[in-house]
Amino acid sequence: MCASCPSCLFLIWIRSLYRPAPVRVIRPALHLLTSWLLTVLLLTAALAPSPARAEGVEITQAALEYTDEGYKLALSFSFELTRGLEDAVTRGIPLYFTTEVQLTRPRWYWFDEKAVSASQTIRISYNVLTHQYHASIGGLLKQSFTSLDDALSLVRRPSRWVVAEKGALKSGEVYNVAVRMGLDVARLPKPFQVHAMNSSDWRFSSDWKQFTFRAE
Repeated sequence: MCASCPSCLFLIWIRSLYRPAPVRVIRPALHLLTSWLLTVLLLTAALAPSPARAEGVEITQAALEYTDEGYKLALSFSFELTRGLEDAVTRGIPLYFTTEVQLTRPRWYWFDEKAVSASQTIRISYNVLTHQYHASIGGLLKQSFTSLDDALSLVRRPSRWVVAEKGALKSGEVYNVAVRMGLDVARLPKPFQVHAMNSSDWRFSSDWKQFTFRAE
């Protein structure tokens, strides 16, 4: 019987339960068995998969403002593209960054009322012939840039945009606002949609950021 083999140590421990054994045998065996079990537990914890979470985007500012045009959302983001996303856009594959916003009004007697649900998509693309990057918002506004970082500034610091018309919210009521932004995989070409679902380089999104707003 080997004094350092885990299975033999286990047998020594079992036998010690049924018949006395010399202390000089039991103590070293129990010490080695305890060390072995602790090592196994530490390795199991280290190799266990960590919980999935949103990666890549941090919302650094989020505020809702009442204007003559309606309720406008002011946002700013902090992020850097992954190498996979940089390679894709420089090869001519457009990337779509969609911001989603939801406004709900709490009701103590029933489910929360979903007052507003809006989204805005910014498209970043690259023209391999002109060596210019292009950014468009909702397919309407289009701007050209000489570098990818300049084009992404439109995503990081977008202009304020109307998420609710005047009169859409009840004056004096408090609303819960939830905002998030990320890569819109559903707008990618079909082959890349499948790839994006299985590649960590393409998992690019913020968590939901929540705050309250009192309507005017």
